[in-house]
Amino acid sequence: MSSDPGLTLRGLHRFGLGPRPGDLARIGGNIREVLRAEIAGKQVASIAGVSFASIREAAPALRDFSETERMQREVRVAAGQSIQGPAPPAAATSAPAAAQGTVPPPAAPSGAMAAPQTGPAPARQPPPEPPLPQRTYREEVLGRFHAMLEPLGGLPERLVAFWSNHFAVSVNKGNQVRTFAGLLEREAIRPHVHGRFADMLLAVETHPAMIFFLDQQQSLGPNSRAGARRGRGLNENLAREIMELHTLGVAGGYTQADVTALAHIITGWTLAPPNGQEGIPGTFRFNANMHEPGEHLLLGKRYGDSGFERGKAALADLARHPSTAQHIARKLTRHFVADEPPASMVARLAKVFRDTDGDLQALSFALLDSPEAWSAPATKMRSPQEFLVASARALGRKPEIGQILGPLNAMGHPIWQPGGPNGFPDSVAAWASPEGLKTRLDVSAAIARQSANGIDPKGLVEDIFGPAASTETRQAILRAETRYQAVAIALMAPEFQRR
Repeated sequence: MSSDPGLTLRGLHRFGLGPRPGDLARIGGNIREVLRAEIAGKQVASIAGVSFASIREAAPALRDFSETERMQREVRVAAGQSIQGPAPPAAATSAPAAAQGTVPPPAAPSGAMAAPQTGPAPARQPPPEPPLPQRTYREEVLGRFHAMLEPLGGLPERLVAFWSNHFAVSVNKGNQVRTFAGLLEREAIRPHVHGRFADMLLAVETHPAMIFFLDQQQSLGPNSRAGARRGRGLNENLAREIMELHTLGVAGGYTQADVTALAHIITGWTLAPPNGQEGIPGTFRFNANMHEPGEHLLLGKRYGDSGFERGKAALADLARHPSTAQHIARKLTRHFVADEPPASMVARLAKVFRDTDGDLQALSFALLDSPEAWSAPATKMRSPQEFLVASARALGRKPEIGQILGPLNAMGHPIWQPGGPNGFPDSVAAWASPEGLKTRLDVSAAIARQSANGIDPKGLVEDIFGPAASTETRQAILRAETRYQAVAIALMAPEFQRR
């Protein structure tokens, strides 16, 4: 198997991040060994170029930013001015413009004459500093994207992206999630991607990004001291998504009564208030005054009144549930292999998950060692995020933030910005619509315009496809009239788009 150049390329596409110039020669026929070594070494990238090392730094900074904004609004209101803050960055308005990370300026009115130049042109002013949430988001996106350009194979980074989408939050929720989304991935996903699922689950569900995204800070036990005083009760959002999306799956055998029981069990999981008297403002804390007292029945098991530890025990049991093993195994196989995952592979991965108590390193090895993972045809299509990373690697590019945000917005796959808690879709149909392919073609053309200088089409074929290039793809690239056309054809070739 390993001597087949087609399988080497498939391994880089299916499990990795795509080849860079020279990677196919460096790997030879050892792609599975390269990927296994990454998992055995528990490799995972550290993200560079970000302002905040942890939520303990970011949360107080966001508190101070929000307080300053509030005071500025009050001053404007007192002065009779608009209370609106600075306008957000302009959204991408067309695929070609967005693909280049720029939006063209408005055209001058027809017949308008330029003002006469009477002196030296004014000095070009630097753009204003983005507000803290937007700046932090841009730093996190850039750091994450650049980290994906470095590995030889890249399976650990693919796994980080998979789990980040599994535990999805959206920056559209507000400044808290926009500031904290990258930290959720850095603090709750990356440290556990080769560890135990139960540990990742607890880290995610207690992270301020997830707490705020699913409104858990609003959930009060109806019979708790705070609930009785404020006349408010449960918010079941976090409990429902833990069971439906994060662990058991929609067909996992739970009922609405189980959702309500879990919601009761995790009351008190909240965020420290701004006053700083109950911990670092904005970080996770357990508030006993919000916690619902009494015993609760969840999936047939009774959980006594033990505060925060009761919630931890419930999550640990959900992580070990057979339905969770099945849900994770099916989702992982669907992501990497096929929209209709092979039943034998799903069963094998579920057994490994159960037998190892959710050891994700063992699960990754089982994924790589499954014969179906290598024999299945390349029917999956790269998501826009995967495509943009693979194109940057193939062309030796290191895009700036506008060259990342613009194309991803245009293709409908902005980082940490899905339409809901179920994350971005993971099917061919989601990304292969006629409109989606047209936009992807526009993005490929824009990348080609930026990158074609100095590229040798023949060398490009060997760098991206090697001996696995079909006759049709090879001829189309080599017969292109310009380097620009050759690059665009290569990026849209089936061997590049499919995995």
